[in-house]
Amino acid sequence: MFNFTSLPPLSLYIHVPWCVRKCPYCDFNSHDNHQSLPESAYIDALIRDLEQELPLIWGRSINTVFIGGGTPSLFSAEAYDRLFSSLRALLPLQHDAEITLEANPGTVEAGRFHEYRDVGINRLSIGIQSFDQNALQALGRIHDGQQAIKAVEYAHQAGFDSFNLDLMFGLPGQDEKKARHDVETAIALAPPHISYYQLTIEPNTLFYSQPPSLPDDDPIYDWQLTNQARLAEAGYKQYETSAYAQKGHQCRHNVNYWRFGDYIGIGAGAHGKISSVSPQQIQRRVKQKQPQKYMETAGTEAGLVEKTLVSPDEVGFEFMLNAMRLLDGVPTPLFQQHTGVPISTIRRAMQQAEQLELLEHTIEKIRPTEKGQRYLNSLIELFIEA
Repeated sequence: MFNFTSLPPLSLYIHVPWCVRKCPYCDFNSHDNHQSLPESAYIDALIRDLEQELPLIWGRSINTVFIGGGTPSLFSAEAYDRLFSSLRALLPLQHDAEITLEANPGTVEAGRFHEYRDVGINRLSIGIQSFDQNALQALGRIHDGQQAIKAVEYAHQAGFDSFNLDLMFGLPGQDEKKARHDVETAIALAPPHISYYQLTIEPNTLFYSQPPSLPDDDPIYDWQLTNQARLAEAGYKQYETSAYAQKGHQCRHNVNYWRFGDYIGIGAGAHGKISSVSPQQIQRRVKQKQPQKYMETAGTEAGLVEKTLVSPDEVGFEFMLNAMRLLDGVPTPLFQQHTGVPISTIRRAMQQAEQLELLEHTIEKIRPTEKGQRYLNSLIELFIEA
């Protein structure tokens, strides 16, 4: 049984499902847009969706908001202004809430970032992926290297004190020199946060059915270590498996995920996780995936396609699956606070992980060792049947 004495922090995720063109590596719920966007109708649907979630989170405030996609920067600042006005009227939004918008360089212009800033968006996540033109073409991106650089310059000019650059390595046609050039270019642009991760081929993508030629894993790992050291030298501390930040610029929204916090999910295909004291439970909720169907059903029972309860037997694995992505780990008391079950439920698995030198555990902290960071999947597998 669960025994929550307090509830985890609460975030809000908002999904905007349209793109100019779907990338061949992307397994997110995104759809090509071949006509004018139904911007107003979709905002109406998001508001109805949020209203349906309210009884689950009465009295709780929102700490962070993340607008992902798809390509949320296809929507106007006016659309988000209307959405935020309704959001603030419906539930408490903390005065210092982190509000992030994903943006793609091929869909922004100089004035638009200023407009987003004016309506309350205070953080951007810019999908650069690479500055190399050949790599961008292979990835199906609609922007070029110069547009990528311009997008970062626009973010600085618009007054964004906090923003992220998404950067990938292990790309088609990439070698050590090109991978290093991407990192050096990113550092020179001085973003406060960089997400740096290897291209992986996911099921249900074009790359899965038509695999590109990729560099071998061994040299890729060497590039990763070299470029991680360069990022650290430039003041970007790695705090998560693929996240690097200057001091004070960790992504609060993602940290809440990794610490097994709660989140409302609204939008086509959005997922949510909500803990409650009465009844004592953790509920996962999934919304209609297809945009048109979502707009037709948002706010009704038909709009909620999945509603499941996490069992006390599963929750330890789910917590560790997220928390061990954090290089510094998590405070030990956080386990019981955020799962509602005692840490004794995973003690045997923790002992195994310690014996294998994958985990360090004290009364203050649970954290992966350097070996555990490298063999993260092996570490997590120990907790599946904990």
